[in-house]
Amino acid sequence: MRIGIPAETRSGETRVAATPETVKKLAAKHQIVVQSGAGMPASVTDEAYAAAGAQIVSAAEAFAAEVVLKVRAPNADERGLMKAGTVVIGMLNPFDSENIAAMAAAGLQAFALEAVPRITRAQSMDVLSSQANIAGYKAVMMAANTYQRFMPMLMTAAGTVKAARVLIMGVGVAGLQAIATAKRLGAVIEASDVRPPVKEQVESLGAKFIDVPFLTEEEKEIAKGVGGYARPMPADWMRRQAELVHERAKQADIIITTALIPGRAAPTLISEETVKAMKPGSVIVDLAVSQGGNCPLSELGKTVLKHGVYIVGEPDLATLVAADASALYARNVLDFLKLIIDKEDKLVIDREDEIIKATLVCAGGDVLRK
Repeated sequence: MRIGIPAETRSGETRVAATPETVKKLAAKHQIVVQSGAGMPASVTDEAYAAAGAQIVSAAEAFAAEVVLKVRAPNADERGLMKAGTVVIGMLNPFDSENIAAMAAAGLQAFALEAVPRITRAQSMDVLSSQANIAGYKAVMMAANTYQRFMPMLMTAAGTVKAARVLIMGVGVAGLQAIATAKRLGAVIEASDVRPPVKEQVESLGAKFIDVPFLTEEEKEIAKGVGGYARPMPADWMRRQAELVHERAKQADIIITTALIPGRAAPTLISEETVKAMKPGSVIVDLAVSQGGNCPLSELGKTVLKHGVYIVGEPDLATLVAADASALYARNVLDFLKLIIDKEDKLVIDREDEIIKATLVCAGGDVLRK
């Protein structure tokens, strides 16, 4: 089988869908073609791919393969380079109905890896987790770089410097990594999430969990989430959380917000009134800025100073750690390929498989995910 890895053309995208590590494993049984320069933003040379067994080709040749591995969804020009029936695998944004329809019209068989269900069998294919882990780490690094003071407590001849107080909002994969990273830097950490089970994880990492009491059975049930994701909480619970967060935010030096709900606008966690109440020089890193932001003052792609608080709105933080982000993503893709390539090294798409069913967004001209 011929498998193509084209260069990513979306602005700011530095990752690549295969690395020499995964190419070497695939090249033992398949013909691997990599567009020249595809790996350079992730510090991977054409020579490294060639040494792993790939053939270095043009963009047209990479897109002409039977299977095309991407990071982002193909644009109109890229769709035009692919034949009907081509299998496309990548982070294709299953909620972008317009682009899914365009891929269906082009006759592509497209798999959106963000839709991989959070089940044990699919853990090694979970691109959201692998990339969120990196984003959580990078968020703390950016916060430390923007913050005008030290993170750890220091005792010096000139006096004692207090440790930074960090508040993590949303304790999924990104939030947990942010806690672990901030802890390694010596910060004092608090964390909040709507899901009660994460309290143990938060405390195991050395942070304090901010409890918002549940007053009704409905609140308790919604807080359990679905498939590892949070669900929108009732308005009264959100009001109580906002009041508590407002008080904790006034004492925080750094706030990192990570709350996202798939297919929905990001919930507001830090209001403008809360920003006004924060200490001058405090920092907010809004990881949800691409979906509207957890803070209404966040600006996509910018770091702004509002009411004396620095608000970092950089999207897709995993792209700023391109080498490791690509390495992890490429392994996710490799494990997904094992699901659709049989022992005879032929393409077999079993639509009854729950992972296939969840990720296949279009095939045969039909949109399969509404």
